[in-house]
Amino acid sequence: MRKTKLYMDTFVDIQVVTKGSKEEAESTIERAFSAFRQVEQACSRFTSSSEIMQASRVVGTPVKISPFLFEPLHFAIEVARMTEGLFDPTVGKVMEQQGFNRHYLTGDKMESHAAASVSYQDIKLNLQTRTLTLKKPLVIDLGAVAKGFAIDLAAHELKDFEGFVINAGGDLYAGGYDENEQPWKIGIQHPFQKEQIIDTIEISNEAVCTSGSYERRNPTKTELHHLMNPKTKQSPNDWVSASIIAPFAMLADGFSTVAFLLGTEKAKGFIEEMNLKGILVTPEIKIVKAGGI
Repeated sequence: MRKTKLYMDTFVDIQVVTKGSKEEAESTIERAFSAFRQVEQACSRFTSSSEIMQASRVVGTPVKISPFLFEPLHFAIEVARMTEGLFDPTVGKVMEQQGFNRHYLTGDKMESHAAASVSYQDIKLNLQTRTLTLKKPLVIDLGAVAKGFAIDLAAHELKDFEGFVINAGGDLYAGGYDENEQPWKIGIQHPFQKEQIIDTIEISNEAVCTSGSYERRNPTKTELHHLMNPKTKQSPNDWVSASIIAPFAMLADGFSTVAFLLGTEKAKGFIEEMNLKGILVTPEIKIVKAGGI
């Protein structure tokens, strides 16, 4: 059984392998889709009514936030600490200034107020009270982790099926086995030729997420894409694609962005240090594999 819906600026496709009833499968799939809706409502910086944008309007006062925002934000801050700010969820204002500021459905333009200089250290999360406190006005961007978090929540709903794949625009989790009781064969998209596969992997109960410079570029500043170094406010171009295979999609999602930002000198070592697997692609379409894949 297979269904597709539009969430989070991408088509989300869910495929399941089951011996159960069609009605039961459809109900479970709908619960999996609801995870994407809830995460989008919590984490979208393109919707003024989203939980993250409403919380961002409060400075200096703790704001209680839902698990759909708290969990991905907590993970994003931990990754920011790990990378000493190379990965930084406060990059949202920089993204707006570089032209990545329109809602994918409505086309509405976001213009947010933020301090001139901000970092992840201006965000305080209280693990006991589950509250968020901002030290300065800023714009939080969870685009590098929210989709992976939604995939993980959806995977939890689908875990009792014999097999399933959740594919959110190329970021996916494959659980169990396919119709032939074999690991799922997953193609890695060619960066410049969408209909072609550059490599194929086999996974079961794993996620693969890709960060690439080829999907979203600034139409007037072609050297800029949506993967941006928050320190230089520029887009690195050592890679055109960085794919990470990991036990969870949020991990693969966030670390694929880190690997992309690290460039050719450090990305492979980082992936192996994290005990993950990766497929990195240069602008010349040279494939670099990491982690024994």
